Amino acid sequence: MALLEALLMLLPVAWSCPPQKADYVMVSCFPNAIIANVPECPYGWEIEQLSLGGVCYTGIHSSGFYRFIIPDLTPKNHSYCGTQSEYMPGKDPKYVFYNSIVSNDTTLTIRNQPVNYTFSCMYRAAYLVNNAVFSQRVATVYVNNGSLGTFRSQLSMNVFTNSKFLYAKDAPYIIDTSEIGSEVFIGVEAKGLSSRFKVVINNCWATPTPYSTDRKRWSLIINSCPSDHTVTIFENAKDSRSMFKFNSFRFQRLEKVSTVWLHCEVHICDGERLVCLPSPCSVRSLSGETEPSGGILTAEFQVKGTGQHVARTHRVYSNSTVSNC
Repeated sequence: MALLEALLMLLPVAWSCPPQKADYVMVSCFPNAIIANVPECPYGWEIEQLSLGGVCYTGIHSSGFYRFIIPDLTPKNHSYCGTQSEYMPGKDPKYVFYNSIVSNDTTLTIRNQPVNYTFSCMYRAAYLVNNAVFSQRVATVYVNNGSLGTFRSQLSMNVFTNSKFLYAKDAPYIIDTSEIGSEVFIGVEAKGLSSRFKVVINNCWATPTPYSTDRKRWSLIINSCPSDHTVTIFENAKDSRSMFKFNSFRFQRLEKVSTVWLHCEVHICDGERLVCLPSPCSVRSLSGETEPSGGILTAEFQVKGTGQHVARTHRVYSNSTVSNC
């Protein structure tokens, strides 16, 4: 009798939330995280009775749902809360991350229907930002991930104060004519990506107009290589930010033009599955011409001042063939 009374005392606890029949899970596939939501109290289960991968009891309440988050998509020797990944090779290689939300009750009897919400996110092995042309130094990119939705990543190109790349200058960037030839430090960064994704600068060039296709151009980076000794690439395709510097200039015989536009063609590469680092520049050619295959970021430089100066003469290269990751 005492045992029966004890079991009856447990009933209000087991059914403290209104049971819902929940035969679906809503999944958001982001580049650095996966978020899975199920209606709260599925079949009468409390949030502390549901686990991610049967390992982690990390669910939280969120507007009528139980939410479970996988914040790490770079498993090496172990997986986050039972998350598994599978690589799918082929002409368009993909990888799939999958996990499940399962019920677990340590009481003597189970009065609720067991639940097992299996979900997955499929991603392309290389996220090429190849269908976007941006007219600003900051661009928000929606990339189709091959699953039920898209993820959003913000790409930005900024001018920094020095080679430490700690502090970005305010836009618009103004260069006095007396400072022509001074060093300009550029950083291209992607936010909202996990560490497996790398920012790759393919090509950078300058034009006297806002149009990246202007035939009057001075190339800075061609096929991920410096165009000449005035350009230095500090990092490229190693992290979520790539950095380089060049000597400031203005276009010769265009005295009335007071603005220079810098354009950089970039793409995002999955370093977990692909080789993102370009081959050494010594084994690649700077010649050739092709249409850009990545998204283009543009920064505007205003040249001001009345001082006289001698414009530098630079060799001009055309845009070159790009090897995508």
